[in-house]
Amino acid sequence: MSKIGIFYGSSSGNTEDVARKIAEKLGVGSADVYNAGNAKASDLTACDVLLLGSSTWGLGDLQDDWVDFVKTVASADLSGKRVALFGCGDSSSYPDTFCDAMGKIYRAISGKATVIGFTGTDGYSFDASEAVENNRFVGLALDEDNESHLTESRIEAWTAQLEKEMA
Repeated sequence: MSKIGIFYGSSSGNTEDVARKIAEKLGVGSADVYNAGNAKASDLTACDVLLLGSSTWGLGDLQDDWVDFVKTVASADLSGKRVALFGCGDSSSYPDTFCDAMGKIYRAISGKATVIGFTGTDGYSFDASEAVENNRFVGLALDEDNESHLTESRIEAWTAQLEKEMA
């Protein structure tokens, strides 16, 4: 069985809550759920599968804990690893930068690992996102501010997808 590590950055607590819900669905213990502000490169390399999550702040910025940690992730040896991304954004107040942080992390790891967990954009209301490639999100996009009623079902579908892609 693959060892899964979940790494999140959260200022308001939404992305941390999402990380814990994902961990519960996938059976990942709390010892393998890391705040990006405290995580080290050795935490990344100890895992076979990495789930990386960040909220988006301002006009498409990474969450504060990710500003430095994205450099750690980008410089880590991720060869042979599978990586899935998740992110929180506000599609109503920031429709032009919805979940951009997830796209920034994706670009930092692109070509360094096998990325899994792409999701469709249907059912989302936003204008633009750096986290969209080929009409798909590069991971799981969530809007806890405006669409929290959809979070549980989106996590359920995404974790079921991940289980198939990790098999």
